[in-house]
Amino acid sequence: MATTENTSSTHCSDTAPATAAGSHLIGGDRLVHRMGFGAMRLPSAGWDGPAHDPERGIAVLRRAVELGVNHIDTAAFYFYEDIAANDLIRKALHPYPDDLVIATKVGPGRLPDGSWMDPADPTELRAAVHRNLRELGRDHLDLVYLRFLRTDGPGEDRFATLAALRDEGLIRHLGVSNATPGQLAEAQEIAPVAAVQNRFSPLTRDHAELVDLCAARDIAYVPYFPFGGAGAPDLAALRRVADRHGATPAQVTLAWLLAVSPSMLAIPGTSSPDHLTENVAAAALRLDAEDLAELDALRDTGM
Repeated sequence: MATTENTSSTHCSDTAPATAAGSHLIGGDRLVHRMGFGAMRLPSAGWDGPAHDPERGIAVLRRAVELGVNHIDTAAFYFYEDIAANDLIRKALHPYPDDLVIATKVGPGRLPDGSWMDPADPTELRAAVHRNLRELGRDHLDLVYLRFLRTDGPGEDRFATLAALRDEGLIRHLGVSNATPGQLAEAQEIAPVAAVQNRFSPLTRDHAELVDLCAARDIAYVPYFPFGGAGAPDLAALRRVADRHGATPAQVTLAWLLAVSPSMLAIPGTSSPDHLTENVAAAALRLDAEDLAELDALRDTGM
């Protein structure tokens, strides 16, 4: 059974601050620190650019690992023009540390011009997994999410394709992303689900029930858009809590996520070394009951 280890500050160091939030056992055998890194912002500021400096992206990835990050989230469709997140990860970190878990997503695809394709069918999913293997330079993938789109129906045949690839040894663990509770249940009928990656933040809590369900079942919950989708919101409550702790609103947001559920894994992304250091430092920030009550009211007031 997957478990969460709430390691104390004595288990971390100034040189590995990502360890301060404790760790979670994905799928029963891959221990990751709860403060991770998301690679979406490495190629560009957004889907339409502008491009980020790939050498800076490589430096950020290497620094993340130095800071104790051992969980990186990526996808083959994280690219802008000729800059791709998977390529940067391989160039920065291959050969990979033994404890590094790289998670990726398949389901949607993007054409070279950046336009989105229809949801992948089973044949295209198999090709997408092999593409990730090639781009990352690996003989297996640690964790692969089936990413649903809003127009997706039931995904049994597609998840079954990923389960078959797991049986072939090309995937270690499976997850679902942007999924409803029904889609999670359908997937679990086919194969174990080790992680769910859905939107969640202090302002976007539509999946709160799923967060609780994952905690009860020792399934990792990995929120995307931890700041709501457009950077840390400028809200009075966030500023007040941040001022009490000598922190930033972004750090408070990440600390709140980690406090919400023991199976929550944060993956804030950035192409800035300074923002990386700030984000990872949030692993050591502990919010008290007053802080949590004030932030909990955000969903009702937005203030």
